[in-house]
Order: sequence, then structure tokens, then C-alpha cells
Amino acid sequence: MQRYPMTPEGKIALEKELQQLKSVERPRITQAIAEAREHGDLKENAEYHAAREQQGFCEGRIQDIEGKLGAAQVIDVKDLEKNGRVVFGVTVTIENLDTEEQKTYKIVGDDEADFKINKISVNSPIARGLLGKNEGDDAKIQTPQGEVEYEIVKVDYL
Repeated sequence: MQRYPMTPEGKIALEKELQQLKSVERPRITQAIAEAREHGDLKENAEYHAAREQQGFCEGRIQDIEGKLGAAQVIDVKDLEKNGRVVFGVTVTIENLDTEEQKTYKIVGDDEADFKINKISVNSPIARGLLGKNEGDDAKIQTPQGEVEYEIVKVDYL
């Protein structure tokens, strides 16, 4: 069975989404299907087909979330030894050695990743290049623009 690493915050977010889908979206879609059926001929009823499509998406997402929560491996970095090593769940500050530009990322599970708020997937090229390294180490990471060398400036176990 495949395990899905996630932070405690990621697990809570998935549980909230699941609750929303089951208690709000599913009943709303069921009601929309019932109303569309009342309009008559289902073959040419666009509202009915749209509601059925929404239902399929909703049920698929519910199954997906339940599967991931069932196989979740929740990793809380607060419980880990704070030795400056880059591991899943840490917040890491890196500096591009060519441009001296610094960036800070939190390494999270696939479902939690959001590059806009500096949360990167553990499976991303940047995270894979940093994992296992220590504060002060250099890491060469392959990017679309070519290989970039970074120094790990700081590792936070927040």
C-alpha cells in the first residue's frame, strides 16, 4: 500500500474538505438532480447532465480523500530531532549561489503543495535535491533553466 506523507495541517485540511463534500456538496447536488428530473425528458436536460457530472466529480473526490487519509503517514517535524537536516515538513531557506537570492520553502505532501505560498511538494525537484542535506551544505538542483547551485542557509522545524 502506498503511503501519503502529510503534515498535521495537511491532514486537517483534507478532513475539512471531506466534511464539506459530504455534508454540503453531496446534498446540494442530490437536490439539483431531483429538481432537474422534475423538468421532464432527461435526454435533452442539460441541468440534469451537469448535476450528474458534478455528482461524479464529488464522489470521486470523496473516494480520493478517503483513500489518502486511510494511507496517510502524518509526520510532525516538531517531534523530530532538530539537527539541521532537511527532512519532510521542515521550512528551509536556500540561497542561489549565482544571484545571492534567498527563498524560503516548506516541504509538504503533494496535496498540500502551493508554490504561491512557498509550500513545495516533497516530490518536486527542489525538495528532492534538498532532502537529506544539512544546514550549510550546497545542493545542485536541475531546473528548466539548467542546473542551479543553492546553499542551505537555515532549516526550521516549525
